[in-house]
Amino acid sequence: MVEVIKQIFSIKELRQRFIYTLLVFAVYRLGTHISVPGVDPSALMNYFNAAGGVLFNIYNLFSGGALGRLSVFALGVMPYISAAIIMQLLTAVIPTLERYQKEEGEYGRWKITQYTRYLTVGISAFQAFALSVWISNLKTETGQTLISEPALMFIIMTTIIITTGSVFLMWLGEKITEFGIGNGISMLILASIVARVPDAIIQTYELLRVGEIKIFTVGLAIVIIIVVVAGIIYIQEAERRIPIQYARRNIGGGSQTATYLPLKLNPAGVIPIIFAVAILMLPATIAQMFANQSKIARMIVDMLSPQSYVYFIIYVALIIFFAYFYTAIIINPKDVAENLRRAGGFIPGIRAGQQTVEYINYVLSRLVFAGAIFLAIIAVLPMLLIKWLNVPFYFGGTSALIVVVVALDTLHQIEAHLAMKRYEGFLKRG
Repeated sequence: MVEVIKQIFSIKELRQRFIYTLLVFAVYRLGTHISVPGVDPSALMNYFNAAGGVLFNIYNLFSGGALGRLSVFALGVMPYISAAIIMQLLTAVIPTLERYQKEEGEYGRWKITQYTRYLTVGISAFQAFALSVWISNLKTETGQTLISEPALMFIIMTTIIITTGSVFLMWLGEKITEFGIGNGISMLILASIVARVPDAIIQTYELLRVGEIKIFTVGLAIVIIIVVVAGIIYIQEAERRIPIQYARRNIGGGSQTATYLPLKLNPAGVIPIIFAVAILMLPATIAQMFANQSKIARMIVDMLSPQSYVYFIIYVALIIFFAYFYTAIIINPKDVAENLRRAGGFIPGIRAGQQTVEYINYVLSRLVFAGAIFLAIIAVLPMLLIKWLNVPFYFGGTSALIVVVVALDTLHQIEAHLAMKRYEGFLKRG
């Protein structure tokens, strides 16, 4: 690892990308500590801790603590992720969008990106408005409101500020992707989760110090987290290699060269979990706002609480669905089979064409099923730890998966940059 860091700083381009990413992280973390005017952040955090419970802690985790302070980045990158989900679903059912994605090349991808941006603005505005209306109606135990401005002015101002903050975060994510290291949105989520880890450790230590949890329980939780991280790395790097042979002609006669088609055990990565969380956040958040006025809203909040078994079932079902859905988007067996045929490649024992498509579908469906079950187990594990061990440590399961997967993807991108630079050096010497 130390050697990789040395190599990063020895190459000018990588050094610039790394420093650029760190600067964007600094801007992001600064924004999470700038609260919206007209609200008392400490009083708001106390209210959330008393009423939000596990649901609030998970939402606050993905925003890097910005939601608890009602900062300019209170919504985090969730509006953009929600917009991306909607666009992915629409692309699968609207022929025009499907044509943009598959046939229009760079222009089509640009159009879909533009639509995603517009949709992000709309979702951000709606969520910021709903959040500001809800907070303007909150009252402390003494009957005092949490805001110091007139309600209408606070709602208008907060909606504009938080919407602008969400759009700015989307722009920062795109800039990381373009000029930094890794996928920008994923890197911002990574920064949010890592920023909350010290607070979780301190909170766990305080509970241990006053005797509310036992040292054996904390030790068991740490061991489980280590095992989970090791399992994530193993599963994420695992792949099924389908042997491929290519017919070639040379002067001495015909010959064959062999290679393989790599299919990951978890092709969708961490996307299914992020999508599932984003989908479940919307109804739970809206219901939370009306929980004090409506019994139905309170029932929905209880059902969608991360400690509810109904939530477990819906969460697991969404993860499995998005694992298949996203894999179908990024890997098309028909396209793979057609590319093999054009390149003169074939799978030994499998006839080119439809049989190849069916075989790749068969292998891929089995891989995705195993990967989806693994994702589901990892996702619900921290909730079970909190429920059974009473450990308020949210770095586990979903958080660990996101951190490890994003870190591995970033490391692979760095290795690709290093390999490219070494290859360029060979060409120059040649």
